[in-house]
Amino acid sequence: MTLRDAGGRDEQHHDDRESGFASPVAPSPMAAQVPSSSAASVAVSDAAEPRWKIGRRLILAFLVAAILGGGGYKAYAWWTVGRFFVSTDDAYIQADISVLAAKVPGYLAAVPVVNGQSVKAGDIIARIDDGDYRLAEEAAHDKLVTQEATITRIGRQVEAAQAQLIQSAAQIDAARADSVRAAADYARQQQLEKVDFVAKARIEQARADRDRTQAAEKGAEASLVAMKAQVEVLRAQRTEAEGLAAELRTAERRAARDLAFTVLHAPFDGVIGNKAVEAGAYVSPGSRIAALVPLQSVRIDANFKETQVERMHAGQPVHVAVDAYPDRDIVGWVESLSPASGSVFSLLPPDNATGNFTKIVQRLPVRVRVPADVAGEGMLRPGLSVTVRVDTRAVTTTTAALRP
Repeated sequence: MTLRDAGGRDEQHHDDRESGFASPVAPSPMAAQVPSSSAASVAVSDAAEPRWKIGRRLILAFLVAAILGGGGYKAYAWWTVGRFFVSTDDAYIQADISVLAAKVPGYLAAVPVVNGQSVKAGDIIARIDDGDYRLAEEAAHDKLVTQEATITRIGRQVEAAQAQLIQSAAQIDAARADSVRAAADYARQQQLEKVDFVAKARIEQARADRDRTQAAEKGAEASLVAMKAQVEVLRAQRTEAEGLAAELRTAERRAARDLAFTVLHAPFDGVIGNKAVEAGAYVSPGSRIAALVPLQSVRIDANFKETQVERMHAGQPVHVAVDAYPDRDIVGWVESLSPASGSVFSLLPPDNATGNFTKIVQRLPVRVRVPADVAGEGMLRPGLSVTVRVDTRAVTTTTAALRP
């Protein structure tokens, strides 16, 4: 029998032994001299077991080294950099949103904008039917023209009264001259009467002429006073008319202003949002038309705990991570810190002077400014959540360069 046969029988015997049955074939002397496969497997197993233990020890050592190295690196990074950073996720993008509202009542003739539309300062947002306002402006203008004509008429009357005033003054001089002449004539007649050289009728005539000229002089003086008063009255009327004209000019400007308010313009560059009305709707003063969001001037309002603001001040760099864009790191800077905590500005500020007191960590709003070029991209939308990390070390030149 060959070794192959012997090996075959031995393998068969080994299989029978593993199955629990003894082989009926006795092993040959040659088969006894050949080592069995079972013995070889045991030897290989005894040799492989120490290698596995060594590999496990190497893996454990590598893991321990990696953990210690990573921990050391983290500790070094925290000591050199990380301990200077304070962060919070209680932060949101904000902007000075303007709610565009109607100034005058009326029906909307057109609303040529839609939500999400970018507009420039001065672009038309809405038009209100301006028919009534044009008529009101024309009526105010016509009243002003009539009043100005009245002022002109009174001015001419003043000029005429002043001419009459000059005439009255001249009449006084004439009446005074007649009075002097009549008085002198009466005095001569009296002298002649003493020597009976004049008739009695002539003396009476001289007396009457004197009295008449004196009365005429007084009448001329009274007429002068009356003309002066008339001139003053006319001047007062002109002043009153000019005051009324000023009121009418104000009314005309107000009518023109109301007419101008029928066209609603964008006060600054931005994006239209929350459009509330359409053409044909009736709006009253204060009715909301739409909201205008200035994306180019967005900012971040972060609410830090009061235990985090010890080393924080304006000008420090801030790393901003927007939840909507997690792979982008935006570097801004601290613009300002609020003068009071958020609870102070709430509608109902808490009153801590009560019997039951529980200390609660307050939060201080901190305003973070982002670079103008980043804000100009328009990706930062008010209301989005962000996470901010403030570097509380000294202000760097890079941060100073970011300021507009």
